[in-house]
Amino acid sequence: MTQNDINRLMCAKSLLENPGLAARLTNVIGMPFEKAFSYLPEKWAGLIQTITQKSLTHALDVAVKTIDHHETKSSRDAFHKLLVLTSGGVGGAFGLPALAVELPVTTVIMFRSIADIARSEGENIRMVETKLACLEVFALGGSSEKDDAAESGYFAIKALLARQVSEAAKYILERGVAEKGSPVLVRLIASIASRFGATVSQKAAASAVPVIGAAGGALINSIFMDHFQNMARGHFIVRRLEKHYGYEEVQKMYVKV
Repeated sequence: MTQNDINRLMCAKSLLENPGLAARLTNVIGMPFEKAFSYLPEKWAGLIQTITQKSLTHALDVAVKTIDHHETKSSRDAFHKLLVLTSGGVGGAFGLPALAVELPVTTVIMFRSIADIARSEGENIRMVETKLACLEVFALGGSSEKDDAAESGYFAIKALLARQVSEAAKYILERGVAEKGSPVLVRLIASIASRFGATVSQKAAASAVPVIGAAGGALINSIFMDHFQNMARGHFIVRRLEKHYGYEEVQKMYVKV
């Protein structure tokens, strides 16, 4: 591996293994994050899981049907961040109950930003495999209740999702995403939502703090988007290197750097 590619891998690892979303949100809300969670209603965790699954399903549906390839060199990170600032401001103005409306919109915008980053790293976003790789990004930087220490790293998450992603790609190529109740797609969405829900819970807790309002909601969404743009950049740098050097070689070097 060339020194330039080693440097890129080091950059990717820094992005993927040090997300720090909660710490950044703590600076915005000005209080320990544990206290922010006390503002969430009881049984909110179950509702967040439902909202995240619906949001991811909708985003994948939109992606498969509408996202196409276009020829520009760099990704439009700032443009997409501006869009989620707007949706976050509207959501913040109406408080926590607006999450059910705001999150699906924000998730679609984030999916488009992730796809844009994928394209800038050499991916063909017309391909179903690439669109599912974009969906995988929502599982990064979050945790699942079933996790143990061995299942929290980037390559561990990729390995856990690999079979489901492969099965989903085959299914979508054969039948599309019209059949929402397909067990193959439901399993994949549920696996990713269990992790995405953890970061959505952090966003919801920050948004629930009474003094946040529209301006705070916009800022929280900007941080939320920045988090997943970083995850996407790291993810697709690794994928680009894997295509050149092979999965095992990149994984081995990833551990070393």
